[in-house]
Amino acid sequence: MYEKLFSACLYGIDGRLIEVEVDLSNGIPQTMVVGLPDSAVREAVERVRSAIKNCGYSYPLQRVTINLAPADLRKEGSAFDLAIALGILAASKQIVLPENERILMIGELSLDGSLRPVHGVISMVDLAKRQGFDGILLPIANAEEAMLISGISIYGMNHLNDLTATVDISNPENKISSHGKAFPKEHSNLKQTSSLSKNRTLVITSFKHLQASKGESSSLLSPAIPSVEDYSDVLGQRHVKRALTIAAAGRHNIMLIGPPGTGKTMLIRRLPSILPALTEEEALEVTKIYSSAGKFTDMESGLIRSRPFRSPHHTISAAGLVGGGGIPKAGEVSLAHHGILFLDELPEFARTALEVLRQPLEEREVTISRTRAAFTFPASFLLAVSLNPCPCGYLGAEPPLPRCTCSPFRVAQYRERISGPLLDRIDMHVEVPRPVSWLTDQQPLSSEEMKNAVLRAQHNQQQRYARLEICYNSELNGRTLRKYANISKEAEQLLQSTFQTVGLSMRAYDRIIKLSRTIADLEGSDRIAVSHIAEAIQYRQLDRQVTDMMND
Repeated sequence: MYEKLFSACLYGIDGRLIEVEVDLSNGIPQTMVVGLPDSAVREAVERVRSAIKNCGYSYPLQRVTINLAPADLRKEGSAFDLAIALGILAASKQIVLPENERILMIGELSLDGSLRPVHGVISMVDLAKRQGFDGILLPIANAEEAMLISGISIYGMNHLNDLTATVDISNPENKISSHGKAFPKEHSNLKQTSSLSKNRTLVITSFKHLQASKGESSSLLSPAIPSVEDYSDVLGQRHVKRALTIAAAGRHNIMLIGPPGTGKTMLIRRLPSILPALTEEEALEVTKIYSSAGKFTDMESGLIRSRPFRSPHHTISAAGLVGGGGIPKAGEVSLAHHGILFLDELPEFARTALEVLRQPLEEREVTISRTRAAFTFPASFLLAVSLNPCPCGYLGAEPPLPRCTCSPFRVAQYRERISGPLLDRIDMHVEVPRPVSWLTDQQPLSSEEMKNAVLRAQHNQQQRYARLEICYNSELNGRTLRKYANISKEAEQLLQSTFQTVGLSMRAYDRIIKLSRTIADLEGSDRIAVSHIAEAIQYRQLDRQVTDMMND
């Protein structure tokens, strides 16, 4: 006796279709799970056995073989429990499932037969829709999240007996009862044969009695929650606000360096307030990442619309930053996808953790290889970092600030925690001095003013790159950079002169052009002028100043 059902698992942040095959044959009663299962999948045998017995069914006293195909893909998690249980019941002829519906089944079973929610439901539902399934059967706790994907039927269950409802002959209205629920007779999709027989067979013709309905408060794309933090809270520091506007407009990486208490962290934490809300495509991708990581809990608010802002502690490991594990999970760089990754006090992070940022900063994705497979996670984010100029924080400070007490060796040791290649990948190095005339700033720049400038610049970029796969100036490279830069002759001469005298790398050379392209967009100019190049160059001076101070 053989039965085949369909389930799914997570592979990175994407769903993968898994065929659950159940075969019953004569022999010593035992159950084997094959197809590269992990410990959680192998333990499903005991969960399923207890759930079947506690729901009034019989676990077959035969040789039970469960195959999870494709067999060369490592399976993990408890999402196969429901498909395995229904496969065993169907193979043993205790239930008959609908033949006219192609259903994907996911869910973890408790020992009493109730269903527990699983992670990554959005990715699995999206897979089912793309594969042409009619519906998906899952725990009722995952139904709200699953209904964020439209165009496919969602069937929710609280208990295994919700699926196999039986006729209650003591009910005078002849209603169908199912584990705490009652349904009118006209909505019954169940037929019962030999209802008084001990070995009855339940024939299920449809799952429509389990159809989940979206709550009135839920919506596919809810409006983004407005930020309570505003740049109007920050007095002065207009040059830093200008730099942050440029960084947000072109999605350029930015570093703020200055003594303690000058507002570096305060300025960066308000960066999301000037970024536009996620588009529908971006919102779905970000929500899939958070769902696969088990961090998407507010299903009623719809897809995530606000851009992520991640600020990990400096003790984070390399695996925590880019992802890891036996079967890798998304790290902070992926959780910051389409948003901001903020590393406060950059030199305090472990050198090994910082060096793994090189690939995602260049390729906007991170690939984690294991013996059997390689997993790729999206990681397109704006990197924002802050640091002090030295361990005490007062190097080069003037009175009334305290005098620096760090020796040149300590300063050099502190700076060596940040490698040159990583520093080269940060487009903008901005000094944040102690504000002097902040009391006279009666009308500080607000987030609304800065956001309007960002939206205008991004609109220009979207029109320019409408036929390309890129959206921002920071994504330009090679041929596209030369095509769309449009630098004036005088500006190019200034750039060449700076390249020779300052000793910039070729990467820094390209990043200056990208930065000047964004500055030109903010100014509404189609051509990069000398003033745009000059402003972009000043944001690259800090790494040379740091080297000069260390040499002195």
